[in-house]
Amino acid sequence: FVWGTFLNFISTDQFDNLEKHTQWGIDFVEKYTKFVKERSEIELNYARQIRNLSKKYQPKKKEEDDNKYTWCRAFHSTLNELNDYAGQHELIAENMMSQIIAELTRYTQEIKTERKAHFHDGRKAQQQVEASWKQLEACKRKFERDCKEADRAQQYFEKLDADINVTKADVEKARQQAQMRHQMASDSKNEYSSYLQKFNQEQNEHYYTIIPNIFQKIQVMEEKRIERMGESLKTFAEVDRQILPIIGKCLDGITQVAESIEPKNDSSQVIESYKSGFEPPGDVEFEDYGQAMKRTVSETSLSNSRSDNKADRSSKGKSKTLWPFIKKNKSPPDPPSPSAVTPDPCPTPQTPKQSKEPLSHRFNDLMTSKPKMHCLRSLRRGGSNPEDFSHLPPEQRRKKLQAKIDDINKDIQKEMDQRDALTKMKEVYIKNPQMGDPNSVDPRLAEIAQNIEKLQAEAQKFESKVQPETAESGDEFDDADEEIQPTIGTCKALYPFEGVNEGTISVAEGELLYVIEEDKGDGWTRVRRNEEEEGYVPTSYVEVFLDSNAKGAITYI
Repeated sequence: FVWGTFLNFISTDQFDNLEKHTQWGIDFVEKYTKFVKERSEIELNYARQIRNLSKKYQPKKKEEDDNKYTWCRAFHSTLNELNDYAGQHELIAENMMSQIIAELTRYTQEIKTERKAHFHDGRKAQQQVEASWKQLEACKRKFERDCKEADRAQQYFEKLDADINVTKADVEKARQQAQMRHQMASDSKNEYSSYLQKFNQEQNEHYYTIIPNIFQKIQVMEEKRIERMGESLKTFAEVDRQILPIIGKCLDGITQVAESIEPKNDSSQVIESYKSGFEPPGDVEFEDYGQAMKRTVSETSLSNSRSDNKADRSSKGKSKTLWPFIKKNKSPPDPPSPSAVTPDPCPTPQTPKQSKEPLSHRFNDLMTSKPKMHCLRSLRRGGSNPEDFSHLPPEQRRKKLQAKIDDINKDIQKEMDQRDALTKMKEVYIKNPQMGDPNSVDPRLAEIAQNIEKLQAEAQKFESKVQPETAESGDEFDDADEEIQPTIGTCKALYPFEGVNEGTISVAEGELLYVIEEDKGDGWTRVRRNEEEEGYVPTSYVEVFLDSNAKGAITYI
């Protein structure tokens, strides 16, 4: 069954309807292409959000110690599986773009060109038939007109021939005129008959050959379009089906790591991490106050028993407060420099070895005394001799010291950042004297250099108290990834700035950026363009609008 069999006598209106139908089919293909494109964009956005989520909760280098617990490792493995899971959704979008969207876009252009050619041929054939019909109508009207003229000429001749008053010459002239008109009518008849035969042949060819062939081509084109739609729908499903096994493996991996969690092993790790390293204290000997000799021997025995223990000892319950007093330091702290020797506002209590009081007196002191908290003043720089956390067990003391070193290193880095910012500002002043005096920055640079020197000395003091294995592994804390700082406002560039130096960022006049760190007095403001581009710009080059909830929110111009 072909369209030509029922369109032999198609009218102009039907031809227009067919043209509208094929155009609607092409529009439908374009609509489906847009649908698949939006679906691929959804997959890409979903994959991007999954990756960002996995990246956000990935452990930092300073949190790598958490990997010793099975439940932490299971969560980290889940994040990795989610990353692979996001990759599969990216693959869906990629396959849809290449296998469906690109193919349908190319095919749509081809079918538009083909459709245009077919309907152009149809219109052309229709115009030829209409032109032939008009020519046939003209021949027909000419033949009719000539016949009427011939009849009038014949009647005029017969009238003159019957009139006895008309001369013979006039009769002859009328006869010749009638014969000429009859000849013209005969010629018109032959021409009309010939063109009628030609038109019938052209019309027969038009409706039985040309138009059916054109409609047959349009039918094939339409069927191919429908077939291509079906193939695209099938590909749409296959793209999803292809990644299902891999997604299943990702989910199986999450299940496996969840089943690998070992609560008992994790609890053992906690015990191993936080054990004090002290041995339990020995039995307290009986002191007989009725005999002075036995009491002396008892005290001497207790002193000897404590001095024989190489490690510090602790007890449960109330005797737990004995730890700060019976602890034996593994190594003495480094002697402080003369400039740093100041009275300690929070002195640590003395150990039993520094006291020769009777046991009963010391026991009463232990029962009535409360553990002292370290004053915050002793943790400030430039104050008293730094705390060495000697009241803590060895394992905890090592971790506290390492944490203190990390804090000092962060302060050093902050000072170095300020130094770099001031150095850059000085370079700008040197290149542009109208902006400021370069020498005005030198006092602040000297002050920062002294602060860095003091902090480094303080860090060395603490590092000397940390166990060697901690010092060897301390580099990994320096490389810990920093969290992305939140924005505290926006700014608009008043002038263009070329950030040629390290740490700066180039901005164009009128550009809008996010503020992540306001001016700290050094003349530089830290801004961000996007997640990957941030740096410092001169504060005088931008107009800053801080959020109302930001600390010290003001507008700089």
